[in-house]
Amino acid sequence: MMPGIEPTLTHYLLLSAALLTICMVGLIANRRNMLVLLMIVELVLLSANLNFVAVSAYLSDLNGQVMTMFVLATAAAESAVGLALLIVVFRRRKTIGIDAVNTLKG
Repeated sequence: MMPGIEPTLTHYLLLSAALLTICMVGLIANRRNMLVLLMIVELVLLSANLNFVAVSAYLSDLNGQVMTMFVLATAAAESAVGLALLIVVFRRRKTIGIDAVNTLKG
């Protein structure tokens, strides 16, 4: 950190908004690759976590940090299930494109 510059709540919220904007642009720009879509979902959750921690530190309250732990646990489970599904689709279809999932039948 540079001397004399203290990050405020506004800086953290702007960083979180920038992360969310990058996610939305990535979602619009890339709708063909499931792996990229999973990474976009993870970035959205990290953006929410940054908001929770920043506001929690600003208010000197631990509730936001506890909520962040729950979100991280949920994100880890979501990543595990998403990657498992991705591996199954890749083994069957030899591609990780969204179009391959669109043609799956029960």
